[in-house]
Amino acid sequence: MTGLTGPRLAVALEGAGWHPAAWREADARPADLLTAGYWTELVQEAEAAHLDFVTFEDFLSLRDPAGPAARADRAQTRLDAVLLASRIAPLTSGIGLIPTAVVTHTEPFHLSKAIATLDYVSTGRAGVRVQVSGGPEEFRHFGRRTPPEVPELFEEAADYVEVLRRLWDSWEDGAEIRDVATGRFVDRGKLHYIDFEGRWFSVKGPSITPRPPQGQPIVAALAHGPDAYRLAARQADVVYVTPNDRAHAASIIDEIAAPVQVFADLVVFLDETERAAADRKARLDDRAEFASDAHVFTGTPARLADLLLDWHAAGLTGFRLRPGALPHDLTAITRALVPELRGRGAFRTGYEAPTLRGLLGLPRPANRYAA
Repeated sequence: MTGLTGPRLAVALEGAGWHPAAWREADARPADLLTAGYWTELVQEAEAAHLDFVTFEDFLSLRDPAGPAARADRAQTRLDAVLLASRIAPLTSGIGLIPTAVVTHTEPFHLSKAIATLDYVSTGRAGVRVQVSGGPEEFRHFGRRTPPEVPELFEEAADYVEVLRRLWDSWEDGAEIRDVATGRFVDRGKLHYIDFEGRWFSVKGPSITPRPPQGQPIVAALAHGPDAYRLAARQADVVYVTPNDRAHAASIIDEIAAPVQVFADLVVFLDETERAAADRKARLDDRAEFASDAHVFTGTPARLADLLLDWHAAGLTGFRLRPGALPHDLTAITRALVPELRGRGAFRTGYEAPTLRGLLGLPRPANRYAA
């Protein structure tokens, strides 16, 4: 079986794991967190299990507002997510790569070019998660303005994605003709000004990077409430949500009410027995306080498979699993959960498409500017 009949699966990679004490585990590699090799090995592990995609978190400040001295026990260093994904892309061949970009403090022209580049170096497996920032500590890094109200942040993000999408379409397919005999490298008739004029952005275009291999790389967003749901419905292909149970998942899908793929986020602590998983999480909790916006699952891969299939029946496209500690919970996903799902006929044994859009069952969109 190469097709996917059950839920889609992704993993969200973050430092040494999503638990703040994960870096202190015996199998953790805190000295390697800023190396390309560490992240490459994690992504290759996910790819070997034929997961749909991996995501990379990113922020523009230390995550403790009180300052680094207040939380000396936390691993807060990080690499740029987009650059990291581009470094890993040529070392993988099938899995999708979705880095996070904080759109509140970056320019859409730059990001459009960076994600188009990621799509080229990954041969069509790129996406981007757009993240807003309302924290004063991040605004102080840039000094351009004071934080706006939350609804305005999401309205700005919607315009930002509109600029991204127009720039990706500003070159038609086949605009590069590379005709040595006539000396014409580009067909200028297939390049388009996007002429975007909005409250936050005025962008002329065209891009300087030709249309990406997927036409439109995947746009994702994490959504916890109505403002983010509206952004996802308006501009995203994939939305990550944080339901508490199956009924809550169904209500979120109804509230989004748009043809967008909905992935539920779960933080997972997995082990061979319920007691082993609970004891390991308790040991981590003793070392550092842990809180999560997403549902936390502690137990065996088989019981997690039960939960995933149950929630999937409520209408979820799939799940973005956040490993509590790396590499332990990632390998539990790839080497125990995935075989469990395959044994139930609910997960693929090979990649059925060469692009991320193809894996997600999404067509390559037509260019809005083509005649």
